[in-house]
Amino acid sequence: MKHFDAVIVGSGASGGAVAYTLCRAGYRVAVLEKGRLIRREEFSKDELAYCRRDIVTPCLFDEYHLIEEKVGEKWVATPTYESGWSFWNGNIVGGSSNLMSGMLHRMHPDDFRLKSKYGEIEGANVVDWPISYEELEPYYTMAEEVVGISGLAQKHPFAPWRSTPDFPQPPTKENEVVKLFDKSCRALGITPLVTPRAVLSKEKGHRNACYYSNFCGSYGCSSGAKGSSTEALLFPALATGKLTLMSHTYVKSLESTKEQVTSVVVIDTVTGKESRITADIFVLAAQAHESVRLLLNSKNRHHPNGLSNSSGELGKNLLFSAGGSGQGELHRESLKGIGFEALMERGLFVNRSILDWYYIDHWWDGRFKGGSVEFMFEHQNIISRACKNNEEGGKLIWGKALGERVAKRFKESKSIRFEIFNDWLPNDDCFVTVDEAYRDKYGMPVGKLRIAGHPHDLKVGNYLAKKCEAVLEEMGAKNIYSSVSSLPPQNLIAGGCRFGDDPKSSVLNKDCRSHDIPNLYVADASFMPTGGSVAYTWTIYANAFRVADHIVRDLSET
Repeated sequence: MKHFDAVIVGSGASGGAVAYTLCRAGYRVAVLEKGRLIRREEFSKDELAYCRRDIVTPCLFDEYHLIEEKVGEKWVATPTYESGWSFWNGNIVGGSSNLMSGMLHRMHPDDFRLKSKYGEIEGANVVDWPISYEELEPYYTMAEEVVGISGLAQKHPFAPWRSTPDFPQPPTKENEVVKLFDKSCRALGITPLVTPRAVLSKEKGHRNACYYSNFCGSYGCSSGAKGSSTEALLFPALATGKLTLMSHTYVKSLESTKEQVTSVVVIDTVTGKESRITADIFVLAAQAHESVRLLLNSKNRHHPNGLSNSSGELGKNLLFSAGGSGQGELHRESLKGIGFEALMERGLFVNRSILDWYYIDHWWDGRFKGGSVEFMFEHQNIISRACKNNEEGGKLIWGKALGERVAKRFKESKSIRFEIFNDWLPNDDCFVTVDEAYRDKYGMPVGKLRIAGHPHDLKVGNYLAKKCEAVLEEMGAKNIYSSVSSLPPQNLIAGGCRFGDDPKSSVLNKDCRSHDIPNLYVADASFMPTGGSVAYTWTIYANAFRVADHIVRDLSET
């Protein structure tokens, strides 16, 4: 039986940050990852492989989830192998950080005191965080440097304050469409901001600068420019000689006494052999819903309701990202202010976001927490772009007519897209449990996710969508549309292991250590009691660095 100072379950953003810190402090660490290691030279831009066949996630007939949705007055559970939904996000070394678009924002200081700042909302379980922005800010700064975030610090009423004057890397190169975007925003009294990106604009150590393929989201990076856990954290951790990276390792359960976790039970996914690994400290970083599932599947006579669940809160208050998206087309014949050839230049980023609507306080609109918006070009996937607008009168277009329409779409216009991020309010009808009647191929009960958004989320999302449509109209875009839904994106999941000061109402303490089991930490996004109005990734990195510092102090005292 192998023994380590710390065992980390999961190798994504949070697991990588903890491993990086502990290994650099001289501790022997094992990172357990169900998927395989894909090195940068193996990544491709194969749309069939990555977006149609999901080669980096498990087959849904082997490993799946149950999703509960309300149909009429009843809750109906459907396995994802029937619905086609997939709540797996990159089961490879580095996790979904390999596949992100890299658009990152810090949470605003008010996001840490949502209840105090904005008050209670009926039907929402809103609480303040047990830590402040001030406590997390040094770790946001650390993530900028270690992960490698490019950008331009700009003054704005809703931009969080910084302890450093600017980002460690300048912004990535931008398409000339930003001139039109900036001019249009200012005409509407809106301040356009340069989007921070976990993408290198200059070389950094063993990592190359961006080569502007424009295939970031859904694809791995072939230059190492993207700030994935693999490139930015795990490879440097391996270089210390202190990290044992165990890929193809499925974690079945944690074994424990009443006071501590003693070992993890793992299966080699290649050989099928089962074994145990022991450590002084155990860290879960498997993604929110899967960390909850693992704790529930680790129940024993000492912890009959699952590990770290004396409060009964384990799995509750699951979070997603509320909001939606929209799009408009910029056409050759109606383009304003920039040349069409410049618009069509491949690879360069839009790199623009809007924070003006992060907080709404107008007598005509009301007073409520809003959100943030990212602008980008339409996803570069060729197949999905070609499949759009291929109907007329409710019938599919074929042959020459289809060819002409596709050619015009690719040659005579370019679509600009927006994505809205606003709070998914925690509520009693959004949680994760396990179902003993449904098991994966390893014999373990699968996660059962009940999904329900709060009506307030839709109100905010629709408000923001109308604002974004106005920006596209000012730019001269055509065929503008937006969609705001209570169905969540499957790649942004948090909550379920809420941290807090009171063991009766939270799973973890403020250091993300289990209230019940002192040698158990949870470092992924499941700690979050609320999600803020930005994507979670930068906060996951920052908090994991913070948690890692606490673990180092814990280990130094043993």
